[in-house]
Amino acid sequence: MKKIRNVGKRKGIRDIWWNAFMVKECQNWSDNDIPECPTARIEIPPDLLTWPEAVRLHNRMKKEDSYYKSSAYICFYCDDYLFDGTRGVWHCYYKAIEIIKHFAGIITPDFSTYKDFPRPLKAWNTYRMRAFGFWCTSQGINVINNVRWSADTLDICFKGIPKDSVICLGTIASGLKKTANRAEYEQYLKIMIQELRPRIILIYGSARYKFFKELQASGIVVKSYQTARNRKYCSRGLL
Repeated sequence: MKKIRNVGKRKGIRDIWWNAFMVKECQNWSDNDIPECPTARIEIPPDLLTWPEAVRLHNRMKKEDSYYKSSAYICFYCDDYLFDGTRGVWHCYYKAIEIIKHFAGIITPDFSTYKDFPRPLKAWNTYRMRAFGFWCTSQGINVINNVRWSADTLDICFKGIPKDSVICLGTIASGLKKTANRAEYEQYLKIMIQELRPRIILIYGSARYKFFKELQASGIVVKSYQTARNRKYCSRGLL
């Protein structure tokens, strides 16, 4: 169990859930109390591994070399229970950082903000994305911001992300396989472009859609990565 810390000037206040220490040094906050998560450097990772893949690699590699280094970035485009919860990265953060430091960097955790989630939960998960990312930068980890949006969070979903930088999107579980969902996705994608003006967009999943090709034609670098599921199928000769 994580160490319980005192927070603020009021005696007896215990920080159990919101990990205030992670953003103690943060100087830049949005009007909606979203901390800014800086991008350590603008680069294109050679590969993205999901948190479960990274944990498995870590458990294998540490037996051979406790100082091993991987050139891949860790991402969290998988079911939330695989990286969140009482044993997840938000609560067992020191255990998480011991794994993360062996990798080239991370994409901030993809704490879910699904359409049918209550707005307070979406705001909470947006805060956690930036807070965890900010803390990782303070630990010397290279961080790239994950971006998630929904119709009722446009006032907060892009807050805390530097402009003219590199960002990452996950297209798995986005509904893009259905043609009917693409117009809405493109609408919010354009809003994101106007807000953040990204120089590089990383895509975990397929980028074989017209709007991504149009972004490339406009001068934005778009780099897509094979998913864990596709890697598994390829290893079995199924793709």
